[in-house]
Amino acid sequence: MVMTFLIDWAEFALRWLHVITAIAWIGSSFYFIALDLGLRREGDLGGADGEEWQVHGGGFYHIRKYLVAPAAMPEHLIWFKWESYSTWLSGAALLMVVYWMGGELYLIDASKTEMVLWQGVLLSAVSLTIGWIVYDRLCKSGLSEKPTLLMLLLFALLVVMGWGYTQVFTGRAMMLHLGAFTATIMTANVFFIIMPNQRIVVADLKAGRKPDPKFGKIAKLRSTHNNYLTLPVIFLMLSNHYPLAFATQYNWIIAALVFLMGVTIRHFFNTMHARGGMKWWTWGATVALFVAIMVLSMAGPDYSSLEEEEARAFTTTEQVYASADGFEDVTDIVLGRCSMCHAREPFWDGIGHAPKNVLLETPQEIAAEAKRIYTQAALSTAMPPANISWMEPEERRIIAEWFKAAQGG
Repeated sequence: MVMTFLIDWAEFALRWLHVITAIAWIGSSFYFIALDLGLRREGDLGGADGEEWQVHGGGFYHIRKYLVAPAAMPEHLIWFKWESYSTWLSGAALLMVVYWMGGELYLIDASKTEMVLWQGVLLSAVSLTIGWIVYDRLCKSGLSEKPTLLMLLLFALLVVMGWGYTQVFTGRAMMLHLGAFTATIMTANVFFIIMPNQRIVVADLKAGRKPDPKFGKIAKLRSTHNNYLTLPVIFLMLSNHYPLAFATQYNWIIAALVFLMGVTIRHFFNTMHARGGMKWWTWGATVALFVAIMVLSMAGPDYSSLEEEEARAFTTTEQVYASADGFEDVTDIVLGRCSMCHAREPFWDGIGHAPKNVLLETPQEIAAEAKRIYTQAALSTAMPPANISWMEPEERRIIAEWFKAAQGG
């Protein structure tokens, strides 16, 4: 029970850290893309490629960009790298806590595969590296001179991975892993390409050599790719809160359309910042893609039937909770207080689908959701929301005692 308490707080802390670092990374990325596209190139720039005057916070800023580097190396140079590294590291730690430690509940879909937990964790870890290896090889194959084709191939890779994930993992894990898969490509771009190329330029300057402009060109290409991938990654990371996105039959197609939405949205802003006008058609395309996502989500989840769920055997983990003292009482409490919403066909007014895609209609499902039932209804009073089904304090105590018994306490 103490471990459950600590893990929940660790998850909260890591999620908070991940959001903070992601804000820093995304903010600086969007800022520099907008700055680069909006540079003015009129007048005497003193060897610079472009300049911009900006006002913020009561002050004026005069910014100049050099294609390679200035004639003399500045004494103070700020490197933008830790935002990216911190975002990936905190996200990886969060994935381990939620999807590896809680793998039997959140990672592996037993209805799709007989894979055991350690195999699922291994697949999770190894798969995140595949995207970077394939993408990096494509970029170095000469396709960097054909950026549109390169982006189409990257999109195809992401679609294939989304489909592959959904063959093994839960819908929630599929979305999260596809986001982590993409984020790994983005951070690897920074770690393996952008930063090393900038270090080469700095080293040449310090040695009195003229830097090769190709290193800046390569870094710029990878940075642009990151710019277009950012918004889909945010959607995928948030998707675990919305079952209509992750828990439907066509969740991998929904994920694919989200990547296209990221392109249309960024194209509008990138073109605007480059003073290329307002491409309003991109908003129409984005709305059309979002409507398509909504339509796909109406197909509903691919649930096993109530009869099939009642007939299936308990998993090893479920059996631990089902055999603990108090399980029958807990089953009665959950069926009476929670199942009107957490059902295949909810009958509480205003609830169209089971919240968070959590079903609590059978003993197997109740045992599978033991940790969430404990944290949401016993360790806290989050569920039922506003206590709309009038769960009594004594009932919450029974749930707590049952969970404690299952944990050997």
